[in-house]
Amino acid sequence: QVQLVESGGGLVQAGGSLRLSCVASGSRFRINYMGWYRQAPGKERELVASSTRGGNTNYADSVKGRFTISRDNAKDTVLLQMSSLKPEDTAVYYCATGLVEAVYWGQGTQVTVSS
Repeated sequence: QVQLVESGGGLVQAGGSLRLSCVASGSRFRINYMGWYRQAPGKERELVASSTRGGNTNYADSVKGRFTISRDNAKDTVLLQMSSLKPEDTAVYYCATGLVEAVYWGQGTQVTVSS
């Protein structure tokens, strides 16, 4: 069973930055897909950014130019650098991984952006 542990959430003022980190362990397969999702109160979970082992990345339009996903394949770690944060970025952020899509999920870390 794959375990994912996220860290780095917190409270930040609008315009500020945060970096989220996620470490995967226990995988029997070579981790390919790693992504960050978020869920705001009353809304559905949505993709924020994803990355494949080969370096392909994908971003939600709402975060393009502000967020950057990166990973260390040797350590099965994925980072999300968030800049120019807005109050609408407030949500619980989840790390996810799998072969080609999100199958295993972390427990989430709260990000709150104050105006």
